[in-house]
Amino acid sequence: MTRRGLVLGCGGTLGLTWSVAALHSLRRELDWDPACAEVVVGTSGGAELAAILAAGFSLDEVLAARTGSDSAPALLLEHFAAAPSGVPPLPGPGLAAPGLVRARAKGRVDTTAAAAGLLPLGTGDNSWLVRLGEALEPSVRHPNLMLVAADRRTGKRVPLREPLGQAIAASWAIPGWFPPVTIGGREYIDGGVVSPTSADLLVPFELDEVVVVAPMTSPRPVPARGLSRVERVLRRTMSARFNREVRVLEGTGVRVRRYEPTAEALAVMGPNFMDRRRVLATLEAALRTTIEEDA
Repeated sequence: MTRRGLVLGCGGTLGLTWSVAALHSLRRELDWDPACAEVVVGTSGGAELAAILAAGFSLDEVLAARTGSDSAPALLLEHFAAAPSGVPPLPGPGLAAPGLVRARAKGRVDTTAAAAGLLPLGTGDNSWLVRLGEALEPSVRHPNLMLVAADRRTGKRVPLREPLGQAIAASWAIPGWFPPVTIGGREYIDGGVVSPTSADLLVPFELDEVVVVAPMTSPRPVPARGLSRVERVLRRTMSARFNREVRVLEGTGVRVRRYEPTAEALAVMGPNFMDRRRVLATLEAALRTTIEEDA
């Protein structure tokens, strides 16, 4: 029996949406339920989705909720309806994570992460994530669920689990959009700032195969025009980090299956992965185009 791990990468509202469709595709391809993964690692929007699956919701239920179907579970419908708009609120005084600049000087994070730390302090309301986690927590029994956030002071990636609502919000704490989240006396920001997937955290589990669903990476450069060029700059950096993590996993003998958006899907998603207006179009494009990519 193949021992598989599942990694759900960062990507905001549309990244989560694309990931739901990608999971449907890989379920058919592998004849495997992703909820049965031995280890599940989620970051940002991927952490949100990982927690939902770990609480026992099926892929079909999540897809129904993303489309707004009346047949979907009420909890998921209410949760997705409460997601923020595609425009960040006015920032507060101070910087998101100035400690990342010091971490860059010590070689702990890359330049993009350091730049994110210099964004203004976010003031967005993360209560929709906290409420979700509080509702899901009694049902989560998965033994190896890791929701990745980054220490605001050091940039170190930290896998979180409890309290679930705070853990999801911490992993989702996008610099400049949402405030850092305090758990156990430490302040955390979005784990995607440091790594889009944190796939290498699965090395100690000695798995046979790791399936990575990564909305914010691409196996090769994807052309773009207009504002999407800015997104591609970030994508190149995240893809380079992910490629290094893949090499680490493969170096231990683990097979890595990577699922990433096609150029067609990215064109539909646009440059702002928080744009709720593109949810249905993203689902349709992802269900039509998602295949396993060969790097």
